Amino acid sequence: MPDLLTHVLIGYSIGTVLSFRYGRLGPEQVSLVMAGALSPDLVKVRLLFPARFVEAIVGLPFSWAPLHTLGGTVLVVSLGALLVAPEYRRQAVALIAVGAASHHALDIALLTAAGESYAVFYPISSYRLPSLDLYLSTDRWPAIVSGALAAALWAARRYGATAKQ
Repeated sequence: MPDLLTHVLIGYSIGTVLSFRYGRLGPEQVSLVMAGALSPDLVKVRLLFPARFVEAIVGLPFSWAPLHTLGGTVLVVSLGALLVAPEYRRQAVALIAVGAASHHALDIALLTAAGESYAVFYPISSYRLPSLDLYLSTDRWPAIVSGALAAALWAARRYGATAKQ
């Protein structure tokens, strides 16, 4: 679970930094970045509905794995955009995509036995980028570092806004 927490905290940090730069972005937009940062891990729905279960219902070969790739990210971002009003869709797509990109960037840094990451760019390419081998998904230190960053940004937002008033 430190992996999910790290993705959410990094999404919060990126969204907050963007809200500093672009004043029209509020907490709702920061939440979109956070949701985007979690979106590739929708693949974990396989814990509730294994691929074999879905195959039995649908009657076709099925896999959840593509949700954790570029193709799955495009699909989730597109579906996420449909959940907001038409005038906010362009902004929602951009913010969810930024969050999802941060997720993939963090996952490329994972330590792997093979020394290469997953096929991030599938279905365009099955090439596996070299892994940066910085940490395991079970390591706690990335969550601690991202938590400290998020806390600092939260304080800067909260007390910076108070100082302006």
